[in-house]
Amino acid sequence: MPLSRGLGSSSAVIVGAIASAYYMSGFKVEKERILDEALIYENHPDNIAPATLGGFVCSLVEKNKVYSIKKEIDKDLAAVVVIPNLAMSTEQSRQALAKNLSFNDAVFNLSHASFLTACFLEKKYEFLKFASQDKLHEINRMKNLPELFEVQKFALENKALMSTLSGSGSSFFSLAFKDDALALAKKIQTKFKDFRVQYLEFDDNGFEIC
Repeated sequence: MPLSRGLGSSSAVIVGAIASAYYMSGFKVEKERILDEALIYENHPDNIAPATLGGFVCSLVEKNKVYSIKKEIDKDLAAVVVIPNLAMSTEQSRQALAKNLSFNDAVFNLSHASFLTACFLEKKYEFLKFASQDKLHEINRMKNLPELFEVQKFALENKALMSTLSGSGSSFFSLAFKDDALALAKKIQTKFKDFRVQYLEFDDNGFEIC
């Protein structure tokens, strides 16, 4: 997993280290407990929850405890991830964000995030293209690597169901049906030769002790 590319590498390391420490010390490895422990080192559950549980996960924190709802991801879906050579830490990427948000933009993102979640729950994938639109962070962060605007446009024109910045960047994530995703990955690699492109299937299990 590439570091500092918006793919959750820090959360994967944190969760993996805690789970390994529990296992090697002879303690019972319980995912709920591992997740709460991981929150000490990563102060939000956005990435530690899927790293722990796998699948499509919505989470929040209440009184230092993580509450998560998980749904398995449709087996017909796959991801195409475009990974630039440019490393970008979350802290560095946050410098590009606006200091103040408009009421309308905040409402836009809240409604779209809620609708996007419903799209996954009800398998209404035809709505993902506009449900995944953002007004709070994506455009400002993508300005650090303008080629990503071209990647997004190209992906959406070539059967991506949605195409969006992965985390804080610099990687770019597109979702498609598996057959379309394989073709899309090849097309993107041909057009954007300087970027690393990966076709990835989803994990519904989270970490596993082998």
